[in-house]
Amino acid sequence: MELTVWGIITAIVVGLIVGALGRLVVPGRQDMPIWLHMLIGVGAALLGTVLARAIGIATETAGIDWMELLVQVVLAAIGVALVSGVGRHRGVTHR
Repeated sequence: MELTVWGIITAIVVGLIVGALGRLVVPGRQDMPIWLHMLIGVGAALLGTVLARAIGIATETAGIDWMELLVQVVLAAIGVALVSGVGRHRGVTHR
């Protein structure tokens, strides 16, 4: 696997898309800045590719790798939920 400038740019763009999709999957409002969603998305995209390869999902095909994308979005959603504290009981209700 060769690391190129174009590969890095592509990873960042895919990460931004994955982060946005991950945010949409998580229910409720996330009180996080958009740059943090993007950072989580880039990390989820990279980790998702590694995980997809490890479990035998093809990641270098001639089109969109839908199963790899699914793994990436699920990881992004988990990351957004963990960082934003979705489901955490805070004890105080804000209206």
